[in-house]
Amino acid sequence: MAGRGSLARQLLGWQVVVVVTLLAAVAVFSAVQSRSAFQATEGRRMLSVAEDVAATAGVRAALADPLRYHQLPPFAESARSLSGADGVLVALPDLRVLTSPDPSQVGAALPIGTSTVRSGRSWVGEVDGDLVAHVPVIGDDGRVIGIVAASEDLPSFVAGVVHSPGEALLVLGVATVLGVGGSLLVARRVKRQTLGLEPTEIAGLVEHREAMLHGIKEGVVGLDPHGRLTLVNDHAKTLLSLPDDAVGHPLTDFEFNDRALDVLTGRTGGADQIVLRRGRVLIMNRMPIGPRGGATGSVVTLRDRTEIVALRHELDANRATTDTLRAQAHEFSNRLHTIAGLIELGEYDEVRRYVDLVSHTRSAWQSEVSAHVADPAVAALLVAKASLAAEQAVGLRLAPSSRVGRVDERLSADLVTVVGNLVDNALDAVRGGGGWIEVSLSHEDGVVRVVVRDSGPGVAPDIASEVFRHGFTTKAAEEGGQRGLGLALIRQACLRRGGSVDVDGAVFTARLPEVPG
Repeated sequence: MAGRGSLARQLLGWQVVVVVTLLAAVAVFSAVQSRSAFQATEGRRMLSVAEDVAATAGVRAALADPLRYHQLPPFAESARSLSGADGVLVALPDLRVLTSPDPSQVGAALPIGTSTVRSGRSWVGEVDGDLVAHVPVIGDDGRVIGIVAASEDLPSFVAGVVHSPGEALLVLGVATVLGVGGSLLVARRVKRQTLGLEPTEIAGLVEHREAMLHGIKEGVVGLDPHGRLTLVNDHAKTLLSLPDDAVGHPLTDFEFNDRALDVLTGRTGGADQIVLRRGRVLIMNRMPIGPRGGATGSVVTLRDRTEIVALRHELDANRATTDTLRAQAHEFSNRLHTIAGLIELGEYDEVRRYVDLVSHTRSAWQSEVSAHVADPAVAALLVAKASLAAEQAVGLRLAPSSRVGRVDERLSADLVTVVGNLVDNALDAVRGGGGWIEVSLSHEDGVVRVVVRDSGPGVAPDIASEVFRHGFTTKAAEEGGQRGLGLALIRQACLRRGGSVDVDGAVFTARLPEVPG
């Protein structure tokens, strides 16, 4: 391709070829039109000349008498001179020429082509490259006694163009200049629009782009200003659960949640935005694109952080377990120190009463939880959270109306996620305040209902919907550490089962169907 010249030169060359071809076609049309006009006009004139000669009485008399054939040349030459015809010939019915401007034609056969003159009818047409009019000479008895032929040379192609109507040659010249000038302007404009790249470079960029987009392990999504997908690589289709024919469709066709739509369309800005999409935790970065800063669309890159977030959740769970064990160890240590001190003081009866009180308090909570919650995982979670709440001087209680039987493993895991995160959020809300937390569990009509209320200030009404919709980046999450993460996970667990979660001040209510919807 390099040997063929730059893109601008190639475009200029092809456009000049197209312009010249069109102009040549116009020239041919003009020449044909001029030739046709010439034949019509001059044909009538030649026919008139031939008819005048054939109607002359002297010509008719000379043709009727062979001894008077020598009288014909003056009539023919006079007609030729007066009319400006190239030749006026007189021949016998057998086509033998009697008089002609060319002496070599005298006595030879008159070429008539497809003429109908021998049958007694006049004819105008082209014979051997000349425009010829044939007129029969009719004798007194009504028979054809001779033929008069008036001829004129047909113009050449160039002559036809020069003499075409409207001075076609001048028009063609102007059109050629305009066409070449326009081709130069188009070539320059294309050069600017391709940023100076040549065809091989453009093809190389396309090949590299395709290889890169389908080879990288990150999702790439291209959008136009109207929110339609213009580009989706293979990894992005997997991460966003998009069909193969997603390109060309608007984002609203694919049931994205509000958080994902905000990030993809740019309504939510910032780097490393976290979005939940059908069980996946995605990190998105959006960049507007356009020539010289103009906004003609955007590109969004996606990274899958589901495994990392899952590992972090396990780490958080281990940390929570460690904190719970630490709280229990701290609690047992304080009690052991109290018992040891009482023994050193000799207060043996007080030691007995204190041990009975501690044993009774712990057994009472475990018995209460076991009586109301039959699922072992949820019951164990509540028992462990009680020690953590006690270390923070927060009262954790179970609503008297709570009743939950044993459930399947999946629902049990979702309940642990929901109850654990709601209790942790409540502990954050009442931390240092000496408040209380109440947990209510019920299982009716195939739906487990979890209600957690606390004595904290609660969630402001203007961000009540935001805490669940935005997950990691809500105002609540920014102000409360990991609260946004926990609430996002709660919402995801509920929606995955066809349930729901909402908040009214300091009361969080979650509904989890026993059978996923």
